[in-house]
Amino acid sequence: MEIEEFRSAAYKHADWIAGYLEHVREYPVTTSLQPGELIAALPENAPETGEPIEQIFADFQSTIFPALTLWNHPRFLAYFSVSSTPPSMLAEFLSAALNVNAMLWKSSPGATELEQVVLAWLRQWLGLDESFFGIIYDTASIGVMQAIGAAREFIDPEARTRGMRGDLTVYVSEHTHSAAEKSAITLGFGQENVRRIGLDDQFRMRPDLLREAIERDLAAGKRPCCIVASVGSTSTSAIEPVSEIADIAEQYGVWLHVDAAYGGSAAVVPEMRHIFDGVQRAHSLILNPHKWLYVGIDCSVLYTRLPDVLRRASRLGSEVLKTAEDDVVVNFMDYGVQLGRRFRALKMWYVFRYYGRQGIITMLREALRLAQLLKGLIEASSDFEVVAPVPFSLVCFRHRSDNEFNQRLLQEINRTGKAFLSHTVLNGRFVLRFAIGNFQTNEADIREVWQLIGKTAQQLIAAEASATVAG
Repeated sequence: MEIEEFRSAAYKHADWIAGYLEHVREYPVTTSLQPGELIAALPENAPETGEPIEQIFADFQSTIFPALTLWNHPRFLAYFSVSSTPPSMLAEFLSAALNVNAMLWKSSPGATELEQVVLAWLRQWLGLDESFFGIIYDTASIGVMQAIGAAREFIDPEARTRGMRGDLTVYVSEHTHSAAEKSAITLGFGQENVRRIGLDDQFRMRPDLLREAIERDLAAGKRPCCIVASVGSTSTSAIEPVSEIADIAEQYGVWLHVDAAYGGSAAVVPEMRHIFDGVQRAHSLILNPHKWLYVGIDCSVLYTRLPDVLRRASRLGSEVLKTAEDDVVVNFMDYGVQLGRRFRALKMWYVFRYYGRQGIITMLREALRLAQLLKGLIEASSDFEVVAPVPFSLVCFRHRSDNEFNQRLLQEINRTGKAFLSHTVLNGRFVLRFAIGNFQTNEADIREVWQLIGKTAQQLIAAEASATVAG
């Protein structure tokens, strides 16, 4: 591609992106695509000769774009808070052009040192002390695997060379993200050595049940290895009692990992700093800037107070990767399984500098306010109920009907394309999840989606009544 052709195409792509952001509410959040429909619309074989970029871009707009669920949409309210802001997009553009691999300091000194700087900034914003060493991974799923690997190294340094003996145990709650259990299985603990601890009436891990599980394992000759506590659990965003769990971890010498992938970002807000009570005592902590710090996917941060343990658990080099600076620099490849590492620090740097701490706080506070607004609307309704605490920007609610009705309600809401919600199951009840966090989501979005929910429920009730009469 000639430079002028690239320049022209880049301008056109930038114009399309700006137009998307400007008119985003005109697009459906979800697609009406049926399984296999896009595959059938595309050629079975790759082209033998090159095609004009104009045609490729046109086909993206006409064929690929309509087949997408639009995660970066103000009415994408499913799963978890997610948002890619304009400064993050610009940084991705530069990162793609430079194609830096931040595996070694030598392979890209600027990328390595910028990562250290932005992670120190974030650490300061969160109120964590200087003992916490940070590293960027792609997702929390990789981060928790690295944390559990470090826990294994902490408890049993010989496991790497000798192999697992099958006596190390990992403790999660019933609502801990499944990535923790999958990581334990992948690392060789075995699913039979993962303990799922029961919850209290606010869907938090119960410390008394955790202690009982550890005591049972010790009596059976097992070795407790790692506890995973959540600050913003997957299903309900529950804040587990980290201080009490830390007491137990310290008593039994167990590695404590805190999963704050979603909720941890709220600790940037001064009046929300309490959510990190006890977190300073954890051995490791996960937080995802790509969830609620307005950085595009993918970007996940692991902090640990024991970086040497994390490094021992993962370091395995080869002659081709040795450099003269190894003894005086950080080589991030030594702290994880990944050798290839994208320049993710650049988009954090762009976002943090563009908005500043006060700008980030303002956006987080607005998401928190909107969640409380929605909570109030639900509580004022005789037809719906809030079914879990709302400490962050996730609201769990349901219609005061049976599970089947709530399932149909969710399907019909999402089928409209006007909003996209997800679900969970709490105490056997099907529950709708309304996750707020996109940088463009505003009060009008909340109120209009709430009206859509109420209208859809009324239509379903009317349809049921008609069917009963007809029957």
